[in-house]
Amino acid sequence: MGGCGEPAGPGLGGGARLRIVVAGASGTVGSRVVRMLVPGHAVRALTRDPARAARAGLGGQIVGADHHDGPGLVRACRGADAMLLITGDPMRPDLDECFLAAARRAGVRRVVQLSALAVSDPGARDLMTCRQRETEDLVRSSGMEWTLLRPRAFMSNALSWAASVRESGVVRALHGDSRNACVDPEEVAAAAVRVLTTPGHASRAYGLTGPEAVSAREQTEQLGRALGRPLDFVELTRREAVESWRARYPEPMVSALLESAERQLEGAKLAVTSGVTDLTGRAPGPFWAWAARHTHHFR
Repeated sequence: MGGCGEPAGPGLGGGARLRIVVAGASGTVGSRVVRMLVPGHAVRALTRDPARAARAGLGGQIVGADHHDGPGLVRACRGADAMLLITGDPMRPDLDECFLAAARRAGVRRVVQLSALAVSDPGARDLMTCRQRETEDLVRSSGMEWTLLRPRAFMSNALSWAASVRESGVVRALHGDSRNACVDPEEVAAAAVRVLTTPGHASRAYGLTGPEAVSAREQTEQLGRALGRPLDFVELTRREAVESWRARYPEPMVSALLESAERQLEGAKLAVTSGVTDLTGRAPGPFWAWAARHTHHFR
């Protein structure tokens, strides 16, 4: 596989052209990070489906990442200055360990993990949060310089409503009045780029949220205004939500999603943090602004 591109300048940050590995490069945040990094840095984009990533126009050097291939992962990481770790599959906790072990053996000096803000909530004990805590422990004990990024739910999760909005002008969700300080994934990616390419973030964790907590009902109203037509909100029962999740996820994930929704109902996801502003220098945008930029998905 060779190196990660052109030689980097001395040290990490300070305007040098860096060699950066993005593990999970095809995902919501990973693909955005690759796009932002490519103009100024040498990026190796690790993905489970390189052909699909290439068809989607993912930039950088696209590399198939097989966690069973330890030597291959080491080669993929060799020569890199930093790694962004985004695996996030709670059913496969071994993935994170494999990527971190490979990065350590390859001599990567800095690792940035995309975690979740729920890890800072002692009451959050669902599967997804527990897995993120386990990965954070692995990152902190990796021997590499580390930084943790802990976003709240992505505003782009609203794209799961696109089909029903297009077909019938309806949004369906559980606990319609519970609020979440959701964040634009574009801003999460910008924060990750900042941490990957500048010094001063070692041994730090950043909470990343939007500017306010909003409910699904409020999001529906704001999306309707962006589209120029009213949308109806239908609140799902717990049984209906569980049945919907079961069509897409294994049972342990369904239980985790339900636990997370119940915590949100109790007010566990209301708090707003300064992480986006601290890292990007810009205040985070509200949901209505995200909706206005993404109306084409809902028309």
